[in-house]
This record gives sequence, structure tokens and C-alpha cells, in this order.
Amino acid sequence: MSLHPEDLFYAETHEWARQEDDGSVTVGITDHAQQALGDVVYVELPPVGTAVLAGAQTGIVESVKAASDIYAPVAGTVIDVNDALAEAPEQINEDPYQKGWFYRLMPDDLQQLDGLMSATAYQALQASQD
Repeated sequence: MSLHPEDLFYAETHEWARQEDDGSVTVGITDHAQQALGDVVYVELPPVGTAVLAGAQTGIVESVKAASDIYAPVAGTVIDVNDALAEAPEQINEDPYQKGWFYRLMPDDLQQLDGLMSATAYQALQASQD
């Protein structure tokens, strides 16, 4: 059973979003997604300053088994990326909710988070797909 932190918002495409104290939103993939991918060997992230639309592709995660697109859970501008993943992409497998985050963005509107799922709703979606 995957872990689903209660303080996060979840997209149907298996990204998570965490609202930070400064109003920014940190984005990564869920424990379920990293398990499905297997050992991550490469990640491509959007450059700082990139404006993204909710649901738009923002990067790629490659594993020994497959490649998967990363989608933006909310619209905004990328303000930071997790550069450590270039040298240690395995952090996505080891700690997807802390060290394995992808990027931070300043959302166009924080209310967009309300359109994402709670941990309970995401767990129910995941169970229905398994």
C-alpha cells in the first residue's frame, strides 16, 4: 500500500502538489507512480522561468522500465527546480515526497489546488485502477 500524505493535493496523473508557506507550490510524483515506474535513472525538468498550464507536460521521468511524462497539477511559473535529481535521480524512488520533489512554481491562482484530489480521494482512485 502506498503512502499518501494528508497535507498534499493529488492529480489523476499521479503528481502531487504541496502549498508552501510563501504561496508557492512544490510538485513531485506519488509513491504509487514511482513504484510503477521502477528504478528512476533520469529526469528532465522545466527551466526556471517557464510558464506552465495546468495539465500541460512539464518534464519526463525515465526508469529502467519506461518513460513517463510529468504534468503540471496547477498553472503558474516555475521558480525553482530540484537540481540534485540530475546527479541522484534515485531520490525519486527513495523519498518521493521530500528529497524527490521536481520543481516549485508560483501558481497563477492558489484556488486551483481545490480542483485536485485529497489523499483519501487519490487513494480511492488508485484502488479503482488496480
